Amino acid sequence: MKGIEKLVDKAKRLKERGLKEKEIADELNVSPDTITWLLTRDIQEEKPPMDVKIGWRSIGVYGRRIGLLANLFSDIIIEEMERMDSEVETIVGLSVNGIPAAVLVSEQLSRELAIYRPPQENRGEGGGTLASNYAGVDGKNVVIVDDVVNTGETMRGAVKDLEEEGANVKLCTVIVNKNGRDDVLGVPLRALIRARMIG
Repeated sequence: MKGIEKLVDKAKRLKERGLKEKEIADELNVSPDTITWLLTRDIQEEKPPMDVKIGWRSIGVYGRRIGLLANLFSDIIIEEMERMDSEVETIVGLSVNGIPAAVLVSEQLSRELAIYRPPQENRGEGGGTLASNYAGVDGKNVVIVDDVVNTGETMRGAVKDLEEEGANVKLCTVIVNKNGRDDVLGVPLRALIRARMIG
C-alpha cells in the first residue's frame, strides 16, 4: 500500500498545481482511470482499475541513457522501413516525453525532426498542433516516437492530426505498450516492451 499512497500524494499535488487528470496520467505513466481512482478513492469503495505503473526515470535522468534508448528506436525503425520497403523522412516526437528520444533518433538517422503537441482534452479526436519551429510533415513519410501507450488516445489523435497535415504515418514507436494493440488506426505500433495484464 505504501506505493499506492505515494501515487495518491503525487496525483493530488499535480492536481493542486492545476494539471488535468489526463496530464497527471501522462506524468505518472498510468491510465486516466487509475488517476480518477487515486484522486477519489477516499470516497469510493470500488476496486482500482487494472493498470501497470510504468516508471522509466532511471533512463530519463541521463542524456546518455536516452541516447541508448534512441539506439533501440533507430534499430526498430530501420528494420520496419526495410520490411515495408520504404524510407522515413521525418521523426515526430510527441510532447513531452517523446521529445528527448525523438531528437536523438532524428540525429542518429539524419532525418528531420517534428514536434507534436496533443490537445489537453479529447486527445483521441485530434486537435493537437505541430510546433512551428521544427519540420513540417506535408507529403513526408513520418515515424512517431513517444514513451508509453496507455489507452492509445494520444497516439490516435497524433496519427489523425499528422495525416490531416498531409503526412504518411508509417510507424508509431514507444518504450512501453500497455494496451496490447499492434497498430494505431492501421499504422503499425512497435514497442520496446509490451505490458499485458494476465488473469
